[in-house]
Amino acid sequence: MAPRRPAKRLVTALCRAFSGRGCQLAPKRGAERRDAAPSRVSRFCPPRKSRHDWIGPPDKYSNLRPIHFYIPENESPLEQKLRELRQETQEWNQQFWADQNLTFHKEKEEFVRSRLKAKGLDLRTASGQKATLNAEEMAEFYKEFLSKNFQKHMYYNRDWYKRNFAITFFMGKVALERIWNKLRPKQKKTSS
Repeated sequence: MAPRRPAKRLVTALCRAFSGRGCQLAPKRGAERRDAAPSRVSRFCPPRKSRHDWIGPPDKYSNLRPIHFYIPENESPLEQKLRELRQETQEWNQQFWADQNLTFHKEKEEFVRSRLKAKGLDLRTASGQKATLNAEEMAEFYKEFLSKNFQKHMYYNRDWYKRNFAITFFMGKVALERIWNKLRPKQKKTSS
C-alpha cells in the first residue's frame, strides 16, 4: 500500500489554518551545515482553544520534545520577550542535540566498521544480523567520543545555564508585572 503523504499535509495545513492565534508553532530550524541534522517542524498541533503550552512528541533527530508555545492575545511586551527567549532557547537546544546525535551515530558506525574490518569480519553476520562489538570495545569508543567533545559540551553547559538564568530572571519580572497589574487600582471610565 502506498503512503498517504498528501492527506497528512492536508491535515497539518488544516490544523494550522483553524488553530487561530493560540497555536503558533515555533519557527523552522534551518540546518546551518550540510552535515547538520535535517530540520523539520513537528506535525503535532494542540487543540485550537488551548490556553497552555503543549509538549509534542520527541523530535526524530534530537530526541527532545518540542514545546508549542501559547501566545495570548493580550501578551505584554515583557511576556513576549520571555516567550521569544524560551523559543530561541528551545530551538538552540534542539539543534545542538540533533547535530550532536548525528555526529555520535556517524562516528559510532565508523568505529564499529573499522574494528570489524580489523578483525576480518563483515558488517553482517552469517544469519544476516548486524555485527556488533562487545561492551569493552564500545566503552573505548564512548570514552574517546566524550573526551573529544569535552570542550563542546562544556561550552554547551555554560550557555545552557546562562540561558536558563536569563529565562528565570524574565519569569520573575513577568510574575512581578502580573502582581503589580492586579494590585494597581483600576482606572474608572468617566462618561462625559
